[in-house]
Amino acid sequence: MSDAASSSSASRGRAVGSDRTQLRVGRLVKAHGLKGALKLELYTDDPDGRFIPGATFTLQVPESSPWHGKPLTVREFRWMNSHPVAFFDGVDDRTAAESLVRAILWIDEDTAAEPAEDDAWYDHQLVGLDVVREGAVVGRVARVDHFPAQDLLIVQLSGEADREVLVPFVAALVPEVDIAAGRVTVTPPPGLFEDLPGDEGSTPSDESAESPADER
Repeated sequence: MSDAASSSSASRGRAVGSDRTQLRVGRLVKAHGLKGALKLELYTDDPDGRFIPGATFTLQVPESSPWHGKPLTVREFRWMNSHPVAFFDGVDDRTAAESLVRAILWIDEDTAAEPAEDDAWYDHQLVGLDVVREGAVVGRVARVDHFPAQDLLIVQLSGEADREVLVPFVAALVPEVDIAAGRVTVTPPPGLFEDLPGDEGSTPSDESAESPADER
């Protein structure tokens, strides 16, 4: 899997057009040393391939940043104590590196290209697929949200226009993705797609009722 949504990894991707997609491959998290190096948080399974010298990224930074609208090109990539570290053109000291902390790195990709692994898909391949549970269609994939821990399939439930369900995109809950058939199969735990019956007979204990609320 490389920079696409996956049921076994948390990479990043977003559709930006009919024939191109922009993939998020990393985030600059900390200046390292005095010569402009930056530690990376990786959103790709192929960092040595993505961060080769000469690779150029689009930056996601605030409009107030001096880097807004500028590309960033890799000068050197290395591993230091198991941490990925990169040097970039035009970033020659710690002050310049610190101005890039929290920047997110994006690359352009042809949407016609297939992900490198069998269990990886781009967002545009997943959006619109039927969501099947126990043989019945229960909704469709409205979008894919990406978070550091994992990706989420946002499922629009059939017949409930105002209700969405967030399904962690992991193999245990999404065991099958069939692009050709236009569906994903889900095996959600109880309560994910429907409300569980509450214990109507239970009441808070006197001790619970009298205890003060947590101080925030």
